[in-house]
Amino acid sequence: MNSLLIAAALLCGVVGLLGAIIPVLPGTIISYVGMLCLIFIPGAEIATSTLVVWGVISVAVIVLDYILPGWLSTRFGGTKAGSIGATIGTFVGIFLGPIGIILGPFVGAVVGEMIKGELPFDRSLAVGFGSMLSFLVGTVFKLIAGGVMLYYIIQNIF
Repeated sequence: MNSLLIAAALLCGVVGLLGAIIPVLPGTIISYVGMLCLIFIPGAEIATSTLVVWGVISVAVIVLDYILPGWLSTRFGGTKAGSIGATIGTFVGIFLGPIGIILGPFVGAVVGEMIKGELPFDRSLAVGFGSMLSFLVGTVFKLIAGGVMLYYIIQNIF
């Protein structure tokens, strides 16, 4: 049973870290589940306060990841069409590899704004940049959170 829990904790930590990069995977949640596995592993000592703090951080990162794209898109002058385009671009980009994942929100936002036709091309490019920036900032936050949680998992297992 211990080996199964150790494997589950490590797997959740690694998959959670991958989820920071792959938008389809809820990486932060998966990493946190890996930390929760530690409770049931004899010899692993993780404080309840640590679990509570990382639970709050996980929720904050998830909320930020949902709020940031719309907020930055609006800050860069975008409309709802740009936000929809960025979302579509993100999902299409998943199938185009790492470059697609990074450029998908940008291209999607620009195309969305151009289809709507309210903004000139240079403003549409700015909105695309804002969408790409929000994706990159969210990814960095998820990578940091997932990396630290994986560190806690490894530290408490070995």
